[in-house]
Amino acid sequence: MTLSKRAQRPKPEEKSLITRFRESDHPAVSLGRDLLWVACVVGGIALILFLASGTWPAVVAVESGSMLPEMQIGDLVFVVAPDRFGSLITAEDGVASGHSSFGHPGDVIIFRPNGDDNIHPIIHRALIRIDADTAEKELAFENPHGGIITKGDNNPVIDQVTTYPGIGRIEPVQDEWIIGKALFAIPLVGYLPLHIVEFAILIIAIIIIQELIASRRREKD
Repeated sequence: MTLSKRAQRPKPEEKSLITRFRESDHPAVSLGRDLLWVACVVGGIALILFLASGTWPAVVAVESGSMLPEMQIGDLVFVVAPDRFGSLITAEDGVASGHSSFGHPGDVIIFRPNGDDNIHPIIHRALIRIDADTAEKELAFENPHGGIITKGDNNPVIDQVTTYPGIGRIEPVQDEWIIGKALFAIPLVGYLPLHIVEFAILIIAIIIIQELIASRRREKD
């Protein structure tokens, strides 16, 4: 073969970074592909839930027995925006209208206690709306304001007369503190988000073991 023919030989086309990432058999790259796939699936599910519910978080796990027997510990509750599928209805209005949710009149709401984003949301029933005067005279709140009185179905008294560790007294719930209202619950599935760290470690461990086994098989072949 002459030098001129060698010079005319086309160079092999260099693969793009994305193509190399997609086709690589390197264990680390293969593991990265699997983790990226898991992240995309989780992200897609989260997006669908947000679009369907109109709020975030779109699901919450029941962590205590305050809403027994209708909500069990470990239930996964699907949450929708307060105004989705009709306006938010308190137990007082539910008695008059016949509206009920989870076995009793009124909606069950998910809210941030005292509007604090650093405190885990509470899922309790909305009982009645009160004004600032009622909050001051009957509940003896300093700097009183109106809002919704809430209570766990299984609790003996309302939240607004209970002192919670790390929270103190919960003030009447203002509309802007409400994340949403509970639509339905799936039994036991809530244990997954309650133990999300352990579950994530388990999934990653399974993926790593799978990749190691696949890598050894490729080496033997």
